[in-house]
Amino acid sequence: MSTTDFSELPVLETLPEVRAALAEHGQAVLQAPAGAGKTTAVPLALLREPWLEARKIVMLEPRRMAARASASRMAEMLGEEVGETVGYSIRLESRTSDKTRIEVITEGILTRRLQSDPGLEDVGLVIFDEFHERSLDSDLCLALCLQGRELFRESTALRLLVMSATLDGDAVAGLLNNAPVVTSAGRQFPVEAHFGPTHRLQDPIAPPVAATVRRALQEHSGSVLVFLPGQREINATGRELAKSLAATVGEEVLLTPLHGNLSLEKQQRAIAPAPAGKRKVVLATNVAETSLTIEGISVVVDSGLVREALFDPATGMTRLTTRRISRASAEQRQGRAGRLGPGHCYRLWSEEQQGRLVAQSSPEILQADLAPLALQLLAWGVNDPGELAWLNEPPAVPWQQALDILERCGVLFYNEANTPQLTPHGVRLAQMPLHPRLAHMLLVGCDIHATETACLLAAVLSERNPLANAGADLAVTLAVLLGEQRCPAEAQGWFRRIWQQARRFARIASDIHKPRRFAISIDSADVLGVLLASAYPDRVARRRDKSGVYQLGNGRSAILPAEDSLASQVWLAVADLGSQAGHSTDRIYSAVELNPDRFSDILSPLVRTEEVVDWDNRLERFVAQSRTLCGQLQVAVEPLTDVSEDARSRALLGVVRRRGLAILPWTKALQQWRERVRLMHEACRGDPQNPWPDLSDHGLLGSLENWLLPYLGPVSRLEDFQQLDLKAMLQALLPWPLPLELERLAPERITVPSGSSIAVDYSQRPPVLAVKLQEMFGCEETPVIAGGRVALQVHLLSPAQRPLQVTQDLAGFWRSSYQDVKKEMKGRYPKHPWPDDPLQAVPTRHTRKRLEQA
Repeated sequence: MSTTDFSELPVLETLPEVRAALAEHGQAVLQAPAGAGKTTAVPLALLREPWLEARKIVMLEPRRMAARASASRMAEMLGEEVGETVGYSIRLESRTSDKTRIEVITEGILTRRLQSDPGLEDVGLVIFDEFHERSLDSDLCLALCLQGRELFRESTALRLLVMSATLDGDAVAGLLNNAPVVTSAGRQFPVEAHFGPTHRLQDPIAPPVAATVRRALQEHSGSVLVFLPGQREINATGRELAKSLAATVGEEVLLTPLHGNLSLEKQQRAIAPAPAGKRKVVLATNVAETSLTIEGISVVVDSGLVREALFDPATGMTRLTTRRISRASAEQRQGRAGRLGPGHCYRLWSEEQQGRLVAQSSPEILQADLAPLALQLLAWGVNDPGELAWLNEPPAVPWQQALDILERCGVLFYNEANTPQLTPHGVRLAQMPLHPRLAHMLLVGCDIHATETACLLAAVLSERNPLANAGADLAVTLAVLLGEQRCPAEAQGWFRRIWQQARRFARIASDIHKPRRFAISIDSADVLGVLLASAYPDRVARRRDKSGVYQLGNGRSAILPAEDSLASQVWLAVADLGSQAGHSTDRIYSAVELNPDRFSDILSPLVRTEEVVDWDNRLERFVAQSRTLCGQLQVAVEPLTDVSEDARSRALLGVVRRRGLAILPWTKALQQWRERVRLMHEACRGDPQNPWPDLSDHGLLGSLENWLLPYLGPVSRLEDFQQLDLKAMLQALLPWPLPLELERLAPERITVPSGSSIAVDYSQRPPVLAVKLQEMFGCEETPVIAGGRVALQVHLLSPAQRPLQVTQDLAGFWRSSYQDVKKEMKGRYPKHPWPDDPLQAVPTRHTRKRLEQA
């Protein structure tokens, strides 16, 4: 083989450096822009390297379509068929042979090979192509390759080459023990960017895209590549364009979609050049952003949108989200128009908005469901991702949530050291090339002899369902697949793909798992619910009320429209739900009916039983129940007849501690008594023999077991607390002779000079004696209590019972402030005595007239 087959590719200039780096260091980072030829030229150029010996080159591609296309292109350059020197292995498809020396793989194929052969003994070089896309599989495979070669490839090192268009090469090089970074300038013709008005995310994208495509076709020659977020938008834009292209452009323009769900034939039709004398418009997802070269493109129309699967740690669910692309993606897309010559890029956003785009897309490992990664790491023998080398370590919260869901699916258990470890069931699941939820569902289907249904359901859940508009009930979709209902003409391709994938799943399940000899008896009407609940135990749902609001096992709420056929069901097993614009509650998009009786047999691993001896805040009563729960959902409840006194005591005292002492029947008189005791406790605080109990909130709450618990026998409801004899409980805390001492040292009432008995307010500190001023004539000493330790605060009142003076120094008041008070009050209250010398006056509670009459 010579390099003349691809002699014009810009990446050729870097090959000597790449060869040297791999030969000397065993690893390298190659930075080359899209179109430089790295995907096809580099593997072929390295095929004869002496260090490769008889081993293979494995190249990891993040997308199936790119894996097929790159393998086909390399085989064509060699003048061979795919499957000879160059082959590929992707999910559901493999074209390799004994002759294959370069194998392009994706979709976790390399991960499973590493599990069975950690050292990759028959591989000399692993190439990570398009690593800047930072797929979860790529990050995982690189981490496993780094540890695998360290542990298992001592004699002949496994060489690693990371190729990227936009990634920070220095960061990757650092991860690879400071590997050499080789940079290719590439070849890129200038592309003129045309900015359009800002498009709002919530508005339909098809009309403005179609209008921009028509404009581009009129203004420029060549074919047009259109970037759209997903298949739905591709179909909508195709319909818009099909109506108007011929009339607008005046020539035949071929419309070709390009996305991952198309057949190989249709994908190749989109990638191939347009027939002579014709142009084409390729409506593509971001699959065409870097990995594929589409012939004849000179114009790009970019919607600026991408659809990504984002895992939400708050809900534990993955949702497809349409969002704006990064600046790096925008540049990659624009560059597609400059492969053959000067080009044009029409962007459906403003130049100002361009500056606000994020620089790089977030790595998938930071925003993905980590359950598949956790399963593979546990199968590898790693229970802490920190043991491996990562560019970005898996985040802690999604990692723990992944472990939780694997535990609920019977994949792992926690050993004596409290570290997660795979069960035999988990070992089987790790060998299956699909999400652990779906793999678990397949094996459950085998055990209940419903393998075909389980495989079809797994296939349906693996891709977009075109029948979803018929309602949320997945049973309708399964009825179509089983021939019980007619399949719409537009879904025939989907119908064939689902059956093909289901057969593949059936083969995988039969290779991995031997079903039980005797099937667990399950009514046919319950099968779908059992399967879906097994895969998504956190999404089992129970209807709260007739409004259509359901509570999920994970605690979230979701709504099902009243007109949906499932809305009358109390229990559902939910497969798909997501947020709604302007709503705080999620919407259920696909589910099936669930029979709760199955929780007692086949679904028993999903439930747990717990005894609840506690205060029910909703019912405001003490409860003692045995509850069967699925997540946070109550499946069944039975009363507990044998409740220990200790458990009952903890529950009742717990509600008092949570609600506070106000739950008890306090009267004003009892509060005053309590404050009198508290005053004595405070007055004797420094005395090591302080005999007075601490009746403060802190003191009482801290000693509930001593003074309250013995009296809680009759309490079962909130109102029962109000029937307790609180006075007797508290007075029992004062041993003899403290009750008599309390009356002497902190009396309820004080006799003042007029002879009146006045109540002392102990709720204030210091305690307050509120008395009419005239009743204190002749008194120079401020009244004291607590054996002279505490002086009362005297509130001297007017005849209208309003405070004229607040003092703890009566003598000082009579000699100073009294004269001022007298001047102001004598005219206002002339019927009351206001003597010039109050210390010589007769104390009285009466008016002057009553005094004279007396």
